[in-house]
Amino acid sequence: MKGVPRTEYARSGDVHIAYQVVGEGPLDLVYVPGWVSNVELMWEEPRSASFLERLASFSRLILFDKRGTGLSDPVPDPDLPTLEQRMDDVRAVMDAVGSERAALFGHSEGGNMAFLFAASHPDRTVAVVTFGVFAKRLWSEDYPWAPTPEERERYIEDVERMWGSEANLAMLTSSAKNDPAFARWLSSYLRQGASPRAAASLARMNTLIDVRDVLPTIRVPTLVMHRIGDEEASVEEGRYIASQIPDARFVELAGADHYMFLENADVVLDEIEEFLTGVRRGPEPDRVLATVLFTDIVGSTERAAELGDRAWSDLLGRHHALVRGNLEAHRGREVDTAGDGFLATFDGPARAVRCAQASVRDLSELGLPIRAGIHTGEVETGGDAVRGIAVHIGARIASLAAAGEVLVSRTVRDLVVGSGLEFKGRGEHELKGVPDRWELFAAR
Repeated sequence: MKGVPRTEYARSGDVHIAYQVVGEGPLDLVYVPGWVSNVELMWEEPRSASFLERLASFSRLILFDKRGTGLSDPVPDPDLPTLEQRMDDVRAVMDAVGSERAALFGHSEGGNMAFLFAASHPDRTVAVVTFGVFAKRLWSEDYPWAPTPEERERYIEDVERMWGSEANLAMLTSSAKNDPAFARWLSSYLRQGASPRAAASLARMNTLIDVRDVLPTIRVPTLVMHRIGDEEASVEEGRYIASQIPDARFVELAGADHYMFLENADVVLDEIEEFLTGVRRGPEPDRVLATVLFTDIVGSTERAAELGDRAWSDLLGRHHALVRGNLEAHRGREVDTAGDGFLATFDGPARAVRCAQASVRDLSELGLPIRAGIHTGEVETGGDAVRGIAVHIGARIASLAAAGEVLVSRTVRDLVVGSGLEFKGRGEHELKGVPDRWELFAAR
């Protein structure tokens, strides 16, 4: 995602509701945030932004701030929004973006509104997905997981007194509680989601929520997800909610974070994508800048025939040991060993060049001439494999190298300026299957 998406406004009665639309997928997906939100600050936390980008990769993702929060119009305490009014806000945003039917994804308190909307407007609801939700916010004998009235009132007093501080971070996240950058972002996100008084008033209003009677009336496909150790909303609440909705699917996840974009976020996203699209694609591969090294024994077929199987196997074993020793010495990572060659990656091009030079020198003493090709570019990583155009370029460069030669792309030569490495130009070359002509250099 390049920058923060544009924020627009929809009219819901006389209130302006801030919203964003991201992605162009075939499915409309409305994200209903929890207690307070800010649609622009959502994108400033990298893990939150990555989570939203993944949702937008298979949907047209619709984000909004509920009235009284974030960039939407504030409302005075006497006019705090009911669930019905917030439902109207969802409908107003959907109308503004031309969405006739959508899936709803509700987090925490946002799940209550998602349930009510689905039950009241099944004609406009494709499905409901929730994460870390509750059905009511006060203890009762038939709902023993919620806080008592006294506990809830103390909580609300603390909210107003310490709003925007880092005091309650541990309850919301375990994995990021010692992360100063996340603590700063969350504190800012809460402060710019609501004022202290508004946050306390909204918390007091949420205390009165009870959607238990709504749950059995939901007739759209429903996925309820919950982390086992969530302290803000008990996993028992998630189990109860799923049991009350006809044919609902319940997924328990490891971890304790209340925010879905933290611990095992890829698993959460996989579940959502599969439930809504029928496809469990898995996360997008990570893309990183890396230096790729290919090595190859020159004339290996002829040498193997000359030595015979046993002697060649012994020599190949010594070759592997020497190359692996140099990889370790220069902080390279072995990716693949195919017969008589290596594919490795480095986090710096100078180390890759020196590793290749050392391998050429060591193996020449064994009478094994090798050639090497090196390129630096963006690669995709997935498991132990690396993919992408940079890998193809490195392989093509290696195929052009002569025996005993370390051949590199211009990118590598330019990046190692000041390292003491020297190069001799080898001219421009076409690389099979790669656009343009490439200037190559031999390390000396």
